[in-house]
Amino acid sequence: MAVRKILKFGDSFLREKAKDVHKVSRKIQDLVSDLLDTMYANNGVGLAAPQIGEPYRVFVIDVSTGDEPLNPIVFINPKIIKKSGATISREGCLSFPEAFTDVRRYSDVMIKAMDRKGRSFVLEVKDGPLLARAIQHEYDHLDGILFVDHAINRFEAEEELANHNLPPMEVDKMIDEPELAEKINELLEATEVEESENEE
Repeated sequence: MAVRKILKFGDSFLREKAKDVHKVSRKIQDLVSDLLDTMYANNGVGLAAPQIGEPYRVFVIDVSTGDEPLNPIVFINPKIIKKSGATISREGCLSFPEAFTDVRRYSDVMIKAMDRKGRSFVLEVKDGPLLARAIQHEYDHLDGILFVDHAINRFEAEEELANHNLPPMEVDKMIDEPELAEKINELLEATEVEESENEE
């Protein structure tokens, strides 16, 4: 359909909560096509409707790489129904050109949604692959949450934003995730122990 302009961090629309899709109409199907065209044109892994200025609970993901055939997954009115485990995810976002930082994510997610034909499906992804992390990243966009809100190191994230001429962190938007943070700290400590053992 069309490659649309992607809103950049600092645009207040990215902080708004998207609304449910009441009918998978031609308009919504065209929106899905625009999301896919825009994501592929920008070499993205996922893209949510609010990132192109559309206030609907819709996002698309494709984690295929290299010579693999394209494998787009469309999520309309998604709902994460289960999440567990913990993983550290190095993430960027098409709304934050070239900026990356480490964030906290669950390693296992189960999500229910509709596809582009309005059919319901449930998808479960385990052990922290890119797809699990992308689902959480795009799902957040529908609630006005951005990946930097989950930053493990706020100061590293702030420096990364400054280095790419992006607005400063919105510290009041950062998400307090004590249980997940504790699991992440355990992961980090285990990694440090492993590294020191390898150095001996």
